[in-house]
Amino acid sequence: MLGQNGRVFQQMFSPSVQHTLDLIGIFVFAISGALLAVRKNFDVFGIAVLAEVTALGGGIFRDVIIGAVPPAAFTDLGYFLTPLFAALLVIFLHPHVERIQTGVNVFDAAGLGLFCVTGTTKAYAYGLGLTASAALGLATAVGGGVLRDVLANEVPSLLRWDRDLYAVPAIVGATIVVLCIRYDVIGPWASGGAAVTAFVLRLLAMRFHWRAPRAWNRRSTVSEE
Repeated sequence: MLGQNGRVFQQMFSPSVQHTLDLIGIFVFAISGALLAVRKNFDVFGIAVLAEVTALGGGIFRDVIIGAVPPAAFTDLGYFLTPLFAALLVIFLHPHVERIQTGVNVFDAAGLGLFCVTGTTKAYAYGLGLTASAALGLATAVGGGVLRDVLANEVPSLLRWDRDLYAVPAIVGATIVVLCIRYDVIGPWASGGAAVTAFVLRLLAMRFHWRAPRAWNRRSTVSEE
């Protein structure tokens, strides 16, 4: 059941707007999952599975945590069919092999930006505090990508020091949302700006190879891959 915070979004984010944003995020994440499956040489079933998991994993986790059960992925046919449509597009229209990784990264960045915003706003609407809402927004944004990498037998980008910033852009996007809520300036433009900010930060991190620092005076003997 919606908490009292839900009234903040009833006028600003109609159910149709929230639903549309969710579907857009699901679609772009599904594209990234399907493209990775193609790069990994999965069959059509594997492509569909990776698209579904990437698109819906973070949202299911969010809905379970906030008590929005059963999760929307199991009650709305559009949530289930959208990843399948994305997978079908990738199966027949994916770019040349040497360009697949670029497509994976761009679509993943777009999903990251959208889901950190929708995850944060939905968590707040269900009664969570600002900090908890931002944390769940982050989990919504990165959860599907983590599951995708695990199923594709890769160490999740979220955990690798030698990968460009991944969680930080989502944290920034979620933080912008909660600050806008805190100062009562949240709205479609502010939310869109937060999503675009996270998206652009992720793209810049990939372009300029921005990475988070490791432990101070690190003395590990483990070989670096």
